Amino acid sequence: MARAKSKRRAPRRGWFARISSWIVGAVLLFLLGSVLWVLLYRVVPPPITFTMIGDLVDGHEINQDWMPIEAIDDDMKRAVIAAEDSKFCSHRGFDVDAIAEAMRRNAEGGRIRGGSTISQQTAKNAFLWQGGGWFRKGLEAWFTLLIENLWSKQRIMEVYLNIAETGIGTYGVNAGAQRYFDKDASSLTRTEAARIAAVLPLPKAREAISPTGFTRRYGNSIAARIGVVARDNLDACLEGDGQRLAPVEPAEAPTPTKRKESAPAPTPQPEEVEDYLEAPDIGPPVTIEEPVLNQTPVQIEPPPPVQPEANGLEPVGM
Repeated sequence: MARAKSKRRAPRRGWFARISSWIVGAVLLFLLGSVLWVLLYRVVPPPITFTMIGDLVDGHEINQDWMPIEAIDDDMKRAVIAAEDSKFCSHRGFDVDAIAEAMRRNAEGGRIRGGSTISQQTAKNAFLWQGGGWFRKGLEAWFTLLIENLWSKQRIMEVYLNIAETGIGTYGVNAGAQRYFDKDASSLTRTEAARIAAVLPLPKAREAISPTGFTRRYGNSIAARIGVVARDNLDACLEGDGQRLAPVEPAEAPTPTKRKESAPAPTPQPEEVEDYLEAPDIGPPVTIEEPVLNQTPVQIEPPPPVQPEANGLEPVGM
């Protein structure tokens, strides 16, 4: 009896401790699962996305034709960089300046715009659903960090170009090229690539084959910036090992070379000006564009002397 009394029951865990352990376990499971998910898509093309599921629910047919990044036309890649994320090769997933600018414009009541990078859009398109809210934005930031650290820049661009919506039920630039121009994304012209890139922000409302005024102007602007991307090597991370580049600092203006100045023309003296003003009018003025150098001065011959007349008179002054 005394022995039984000496045993004490272990205190029961409170409900707060149990809920806390469940939450910690769920978070750890999510972290592990998300890492494995990202590693899987590092080598396997995403078979379907939440956006595709939404189109299927709405009764749309899904059109997607995966194309390796090596086969996609270079101007198509440059067009996306020019339109969506000019710092793609140098940032680590987030463009702080673009986000701050977007927040400022939205606060001022201007046209609503986002500051998402290509990496953020890839994370959203591959792993999440469309929409806003802080919870989804937090998940987007997490998956962006994962793909930036577990994928190469080439892989991020490849997945983006193959799952980004380019029309109702159309996913990827290759399917978009087939839909609008009846060709593969490997043989797009610069203008065609720019028009597909112009559709990306609003793929359900814009058309690349017969763009409206704004879409046409936006596409022309992208086409002009494609050359800038190529000139400044803003797509260099898509070559070689696909690693990010150091941030590009604005180039300083070159110091102008000091030209050797020629001796200044002599200033006319007052008497020379007076002589010019008193000179007789010899016709309309002649405008001389450049000074004439090294010309032989014109020799003016004096008139011949007056010959004596036949009457034998001596010439005057003789």
